[in-house]
Amino acid sequence: MKTTTTSNQRSDLYTRVTERVVADLERGVRSWLKPWTSGNTRITVPSRHNGIPYRGINVLILWAEAIDRGYISPLWMTYRQAMELGAHVRQGEHGSTVVYSDRIVRKETDGAGTEIERAIPFLKAYTVFNTAQIENLPARYLPKPEPAHDKVVLIASAETFIAATGATICHGGDSAYYSPRLDIIQMPQPEAFRDAESYSATKAHELTHWTAHESRLKREFGAKRFADTGYAREELVAELGSAFLCADLGITPEPREDHASYLAHWISVLKEDKRAIFAAAAHAQKAVDYLHGLQPDARPLPEEAHAVALDASARS
Repeated sequence: MKTTTTSNQRSDLYTRVTERVVADLERGVRSWLKPWTSGNTRITVPSRHNGIPYRGINVLILWAEAIDRGYISPLWMTYRQAMELGAHVRQGEHGSTVVYSDRIVRKETDGAGTEIERAIPFLKAYTVFNTAQIENLPARYLPKPEPAHDKVVLIASAETFIAATGATICHGGDSAYYSPRLDIIQMPQPEAFRDAESYSATKAHELTHWTAHESRLKREFGAKRFADTGYAREELVAELGSAFLCADLGITPEPREDHASYLAHWISVLKEDKRAIFAAAAHAQKAVDYLHGLQPDARPLPEEAHAVALDASARS
């Protein structure tokens, strides 16, 4: 009975998160493209109270919450963590649900009497509050919105990051795409884009596709033709990967008009598979981690369990 209950809880989590993303898509909103509130506030990755950034699906969940509720602060914490800081959640505030994924290793005996280890994935939810919902926090938890820096400086940093990956990027024509056969990224000239940030963000999207190559992450969804289910899944991974990378690099691009046609395909995929958005976010996070690992100053990822649905990724 306990196993069934746990399975039902996991299924409910997948359903709730997926339905939220689908509802946004049906309204034409991609929460991963507009994760900022107003004014000059820069795109930022949501973080825990100790500064450790959230990852994967939790980034999407908290971006969506921040948009809906108008939060500027990227910091989130639990009710207990707020109390430990001498603060308290404001009366009447409702928290946001995030998920924690990991594996439990259990020892069992098989039919031959041999002791084996079995990894059992689990997924659980917990509630966090934005610092805007909490009173009496120390000043360090209430950062002021960071004004936008000069675009040239930001883009220079992004271009340095992209160059360090070693990806072959060619310019010319009027289409942006990654060619697996040639293993190159093709881009229009920068002058063809709406602005410099859109240019860099488009390269981030194609660079996420680049990580799928068999010599890198070997990501394969069985795409056979344009806009089939496998194609839609890879495009969703690239969309999320681009959004995650843009957040890391301080880029705030506008949505690409040529991707609007994918919305219907994504909605179809997500409605059919409640784990699809979890898997896409996990694949996207893995792609961005890979790109960060190619940087000269690459640092190891924190050992803390990643808040992404690793089991969803493994089964996709």
